Amino acid sequence: MIQCLKHEDTGRSLLWNLMAAVVVLGQTKPSMKLNSQSNSGLRSDCVGNLMRLTLDKALAVGSQLEVEAIDGTQHILITPSLAAQCGYSMESDPWGNTRIYASLMGCYVDNNEDKTFNVGLRLQMYDQSPSKVVTHEVTKTCGYSQWASREIVCDRNYMEVGHLLTVNAVLKATDTTPGIWKLTFYTPEPEVMVLSEAQQAGYGAMTTPNRLVMRSPYNTAETYSEDVAGIPMEVFRVSAYYKAPHGLTVVDSAAACPIGGVMFTEDVISWHVPRHITPLIDGGIKILEMHMGINGQRLDKAQMAARGYTLSATKFHIIIEIPIGSPDGYYKSHAPDYQYHTTYSVEPMLELLWRAEDTQVDTRYKVLFPITTPLMPQRPQVSDNTIPEERVFKAQLGPLLHDMELLNITFPTGVLTVEECNARGFTIQEHSFSNGTKSFSLQVPFSDDVVLKHNPEPLVTVYFLPLILGFIILPEQTPVPCPMEVEASLQDVVLPRVTGTCDQNMFYISVTYGSQGHNFQTMIGTHELTPELAELYRLRENGTHFSLSVAYTSSDAVFELIESDSIKARIDLLLWDSNNNWKLGDFSLACNFPLTTTTCYPNGTMTTLTAKVESVHNLLLSQLTLTDPSCKPVFSDDRFAYFSFHVDTCGTTRTFFDNYMLYENEIALYHHSAKAFTSPVDPEYRHKVSCYYLVNDTETMAFSYKPRSNEPTAETGSGQLMVQMRLAQDSSYNLFYQTEDYPVVKYLREPLYFEVELMQSADPQLELILENCWATLTEDRTSLPSWDIIVDGCENLDDSYMTVIHPVVSDSRVTIPSHVKRFSMKTFTFTKDEEVLKDQIYVHCDAVVCETNNREGICSGQCVNPAGMSRASPERTKGVKRDSTHNQKQISSGPILLLYLQSNL
Repeated sequence: MIQCLKHEDTGRSLLWNLMAAVVVLGQTKPSMKLNSQSNSGLRSDCVGNLMRLTLDKALAVGSQLEVEAIDGTQHILITPSLAAQCGYSMESDPWGNTRIYASLMGCYVDNNEDKTFNVGLRLQMYDQSPSKVVTHEVTKTCGYSQWASREIVCDRNYMEVGHLLTVNAVLKATDTTPGIWKLTFYTPEPEVMVLSEAQQAGYGAMTTPNRLVMRSPYNTAETYSEDVAGIPMEVFRVSAYYKAPHGLTVVDSAAACPIGGVMFTEDVISWHVPRHITPLIDGGIKILEMHMGINGQRLDKAQMAARGYTLSATKFHIIIEIPIGSPDGYYKSHAPDYQYHTTYSVEPMLELLWRAEDTQVDTRYKVLFPITTPLMPQRPQVSDNTIPEERVFKAQLGPLLHDMELLNITFPTGVLTVEECNARGFTIQEHSFSNGTKSFSLQVPFSDDVVLKHNPEPLVTVYFLPLILGFIILPEQTPVPCPMEVEASLQDVVLPRVTGTCDQNMFYISVTYGSQGHNFQTMIGTHELTPELAELYRLRENGTHFSLSVAYTSSDAVFELIESDSIKARIDLLLWDSNNNWKLGDFSLACNFPLTTTTCYPNGTMTTLTAKVESVHNLLLSQLTLTDPSCKPVFSDDRFAYFSFHVDTCGTTRTFFDNYMLYENEIALYHHSAKAFTSPVDPEYRHKVSCYYLVNDTETMAFSYKPRSNEPTAETGSGQLMVQMRLAQDSSYNLFYQTEDYPVVKYLREPLYFEVELMQSADPQLELILENCWATLTEDRTSLPSWDIIVDGCENLDDSYMTVIHPVVSDSRVTIPSHVKRFSMKTFTFTKDEEVLKDQIYVHCDAVVCETNNREGICSGQCVNPAGMSRASPERTKGVKRDSTHNQKQISSGPILLLYLQSNL
């Protein structure tokens, strides 16, 4: 259900060039050409004491109408004031259907003894061009002889009362010319006017062969309102002094017409008229006839029953009830504050004939009373006929009145006219119904970009189409925006699909996109697939899928099981919708890769490689040992540990069987005893290694007596050594600042304690030497300015706050002192023209890893230069880039912020 609500015009609007008939009673005539036309569309008839002319809208649409009365050879333009004075009225609906009423007692009517009446009217309809006019002349002869002694007509714009003239001279007239002499109006105070003054004031006064007729517009100075039985009435009372040959006659006339008394319910209009209209009645009356009519025409009982009309009388009122929506009225659309409303209009007629009980004088009382309901808010219904599987929205909006015209539709992407909608493939249709209403239907494919889409669930798509239908009301061209929404859900999402294979070294993964395209993030292992990882894993993409090639030794792969000749590794891939926190795909691929983990050498040396498996997630490989806890890995990192030992060491056992010797050992996590330590969290880690040797064997060897042309050489291998620099919290070098502690804040001249350590090496034949250390303002090692701290392995003697290189001894943390170097310095800052350049420094070092049996150059020791000699290099002090050797490591500290004590300022 929708309600047409106010909205701001955000798009273009189209205006219809349709002009409804503008009905005008009198305008200044332009120069014109008269074209006599047939009277098709015109219908005249006699309705009691009125002549009615009906003009079809087909004649009046797009035109402006003028009405003239034909008086012999003259044509008198009927202006609004003249119409009320002379007994003419006109009613037109918004589309140009027009009814013109003329009182048979009106001006310019050819009256033949008050029995037959000839009415002539000329209608002139002007097109958009003033020079083009269509003229219709209509004459109608009506016979009417059922005159009551008093006839009262209440039309929409005037009140009329006519009296039968009787011989009742009250004075002898001095002037024997017949006619009306003067008038006395009662407001209720008397107001005297001669005839010419009354006519100038807009009143009508005339005599016919047998009757005297008085006529007054509503709301004049000489009329007044009176409440009669709770109904407001407009009252017109006048005494006319009529000069006749037999003398002067005074005729007292009164008309009282209802100007209210209408009540509305949701379905019915109730019109109440006082049963005893006291301004017209002095005593008791008897109602002789009571009729109801529509548009001035009486209805019989069968016609009333067919339409649902009722006419009834109570003690105080005569009541007419009309169902809202009856076929004799019409609906009209309105848009106050851009909200859709309707009104219903109908023109009932009440005709009474009563007789005064005291005088036996009859009065015929006729009221034509146009009624329009108050604004009725409407809520057009949206019929959603969408079948989601057809993937097309099908909706219908209605019912709407026939005067509602659809101009455009506002979609989320913009405004389209009806023509543009149909051209784009949106089927917009108008459907008319027999009751005069209509509806509009539209069809919009789900696939069009005007349809909004979202996924409340991974497999479900909700298609949502908000619209604003832009109507105008004809003929006023009033805009009416009507929002409507349709929605459909469909389980139509195809999720991405992941497949994979392996070879001896690699995982090969392929991800085929689903119906949503590449709308997800990829997690490989525990890391998001960043551009750097994509490059590392050789990502290839072609718009429909992407592929990855991942080595099983990658840090994103996990090891499940290690055996003597293979390792089982697994790669996990997660496709993740981060916007909705949905898992779109979860893929794991596990394969066995060939890997010789244990090697048995003829000289009795065994080497074995073990790996960190997923089931013992918290294991530190560096803490693994052989059966003898003193036999630790010669190399370990976070993935592998490598052991090398002789078969007669490290608790290796030997067993003989058949012609073999079996040597066995076990890699486990031991804790202060020969028993394997079991973590309370992770399962027990045990890895058995073994070697078989033949006890007796015969080998054939080839021997060549010829000398070799060159000496055999060993193949050179390569590897990586890690060096780290840390800032200690004090001179004990027990606690160090962590990454999250930077920048570290220190006071000026407060000591800084640095430690540089060779990591992941257990070789005592290696020594770490600090070749050069210096400070800069930025993280860039080569930036200027810079200041030397250690030069060629020794303290910078040019520094007034000398750097101190501290000796390192073995303790519970440091097992190989030659792998660690420590130095301290006092915090300083860079200045220029006695102004501090920046309250921050970075410390950088070049470290060299030397063999202890190599005592040449920088490897001769940490400081071998004679004391007292300056080792500062002017070039380095200026920040010249330092050369590095192949075994030199470059390390830097994090930022150190400086604070100043008040005494140092």
